[in-house]
Amino acid sequence: MATENLVEISGVGYSYDKRRTILSDINMKIPRGKVVAIMGISGSGKTTLLRLIAGWFKPTQGDIHVDGVLTRELDRDGLYKMRRRMGMLFQFGALFTDLSIYDNVAFQMREHTDLPESMIRDVVMLKLHAVGLRGAHNLMPSELSGGMSRRVALARAIALDPMLMMYDEPFTGLDPISLGVIRNLVRRLNDTLGSTSIVVTHDVQEALDIVDYVYYLSEGVMVAHGTPEEMRASKDPLVHQFVWGEADGPVAYQYPSRKFNEELELV
Repeated sequence: MATENLVEISGVGYSYDKRRTILSDINMKIPRGKVVAIMGISGSGKTTLLRLIAGWFKPTQGDIHVDGVLTRELDRDGLYKMRRRMGMLFQFGALFTDLSIYDNVAFQMREHTDLPESMIRDVVMLKLHAVGLRGAHNLMPSELSGGMSRRVALARAIALDPMLMMYDEPFTGLDPISLGVIRNLVRRLNDTLGSTSIVVTHDVQEALDIVDYVYYLSEGVMVAHGTPEEMRASKDPLVHQFVWGEADGPVAYQYPSRKFNEELELV
């Protein structure tokens, strides 16, 4: 029986070793069919959390359920089976540079299904059409702009109609037009495919325009969560500074140091 939440994270912590804690006591619920953002400044543990959900890492403590299954109890075959139902858009696309656009999108279907090549061709063209690049199927990755590469990577990620899409900084390095295209595709493809999406980003305004809910991480701790409207109106100094991009606030502009006049006296 399907649960209301596709992903449930309960009391999760993760440490690379006993001295370096990355995440502490994380609790999250990702409802089916929704687009949820995980936000925070660089180094706050956002991408590590994605890797835990995908089963690349096992949490040091706590539980992660995906589609009702406790991920830490899965063996290797079980993890691979679960990951085939997930799509990942990496930060810079991560296309196979020696394969054409067509073959990049066809790759997963050839690896994980027994579909005939004629059907694979139809699906590839449908996915490329969905991202506006059907006419570019014969090009190589080196012939694409950054925005086009990101769209091809998105077509590849949705090739197997995943139940869960994960986006790792999907807006980074894009010009305003490409950024707008990718932003709209994230929302439109989620709704069209009936999937669930997690967007890891520090591009605040772009994400707040398309997501249903936001979790905000700081130094590996969940410090706030709410709807986009609640995040924009938050009076929490840390959240307010992040959402509105203010230079001064709890996240200091100056790295900790001695008083400036004391430094000058050393000269």
